[in-house]
Amino acid sequence: MTEEFLINVTPQETRVALMHQGVVQELHIERTASRGIVGNIYLGRVVRVLPGMQSAFIDIGIERTAFLHVADIWAEKPGNGHDGPRPIERILGEGQQLAVQVLKDPIGTKGARLSTQISLAGRLLVYLPNERHIGISQRIEDEEARLRLRSRIQGLLPADEQGGYIARTMAETATDAELANDIAYLRRLWLEIGHRSVGAQAPTRLHHDLNLAQRLLRDLVSNETTRIVVDSRENFQKLSAFAQEYMPQLASLLVHYSGERPLFDLHGVEDEIQKALARRVDLKSGGYLIIDQTEAMTTVDVNTGGFVGLRNFDDTIFKTNLEAAQTIARQLRLRNLGGIIIVDFIDMESAEHRDAVLAEFDKALARDRTRVTVNGFTALGLVEMTRKRTRESLAHVLCEPCPTCGGRGEVKTARTMAYEILRELLREARQFNAREFRILASPSVIDLFLDEESQSVAMLSDFIGKPVSLHAETGYTQEQFDIVLL
Repeated sequence: MTEEFLINVTPQETRVALMHQGVVQELHIERTASRGIVGNIYLGRVVRVLPGMQSAFIDIGIERTAFLHVADIWAEKPGNGHDGPRPIERILGEGQQLAVQVLKDPIGTKGARLSTQISLAGRLLVYLPNERHIGISQRIEDEEARLRLRSRIQGLLPADEQGGYIARTMAETATDAELANDIAYLRRLWLEIGHRSVGAQAPTRLHHDLNLAQRLLRDLVSNETTRIVVDSRENFQKLSAFAQEYMPQLASLLVHYSGERPLFDLHGVEDEIQKALARRVDLKSGGYLIIDQTEAMTTVDVNTGGFVGLRNFDDTIFKTNLEAAQTIARQLRLRNLGGIIIVDFIDMESAEHRDAVLAEFDKALARDRTRVTVNGFTALGLVEMTRKRTRESLAHVLCEPCPTCGGRGEVKTARTMAYEILRELLREARQFNAREFRILASPSVIDLFLDEESQSVAMLSDFIGKPVSLHAETGYTQEQFDIVLL
């Protein structure tokens, strides 16, 4: 399958869409005001050591302190002069300075996750300054090819090389010249970081990873990529210059789009973004998915909807589940959903059908660049899986909790609010000796008080012996009210 990337650039944000056969498969968004920090290297200061969690909080100069677990302290790993990790309180002390790299962006209420094992990514190789090891990507499975690639890299290393390298998947088809260019680029980058660290005081940033468009060239472009379309002439020129210097083989794929119609509108990406924010995803057969994202996990429910099938009920369910397996895999990438994911396929009596749906699901997930683990069907007929979470989901980037319902997805009914107001008014009347009580509430609640619940208001007024007046506030949400003492 061929793929292409669409890059929409404005001064405020950069958006990238990965297209397969004209269909959006992935979305990446980076905003100028809140760029991600994964890959950044900092000189941090230990703020607090937590022996009970074998972790430490590190100040790296951002709003929230970052998190370092003892397992991510490279010098303490077995084989690096230690039989096993020592207690963190014997390794780190408050006020200590150390170089750290961000593994995960802050997500929700969690701070960034750090490691002291520094790695610098190139297009073909990953440089490990603190190691003397040459590793090969696990995706290169042929043992002879792995040995040949390791031998080639060793032959290209300078005599004074102190670090190690990991060959990425694309290194298998690279020439010696391309590998040598990657080695030279990574060594130069590490030298610059070393110069910046001399005399620096924590917290300070030593290295900022590439921006989204540059990371696209480095990490996402593959042999299947046919073109990379950029809608900004200035950024097309910058990206072309970057490619010519570091990845010349990709420069020919860059194309500048100068049409009048917005690039994302032309390819239907804007519509896909709106659909990816909805709970419901319709299937072509007439079935649909309901996707709910919570703090603990994401759930996906499959329903037949209006699909009645052609033969029998089992075949209808089977066909719906097969289509859902493909759609779910795409939605996980499109929405960038991570963590624990539970999929509730429609119950299937046949073990053969369950195996076929699971095989189709695994096949659809195979294209995912993010690490995915599928545990199969549970005793309750649910599919449990995990998808590595490295950045915020699309919904968390583009949306915020509803100020009316507080993220619950529902609001109290007008009748519920009316009864709450009456109870609160009774409490107020017992506490304060006012001449009159005035209820300020949303029009829907006031309408209920004037119509069906007018008797309730009159009864309460008689009971407390004070008049009660009503006032509709158009700016109030349905759950908002005030009781004014006059």
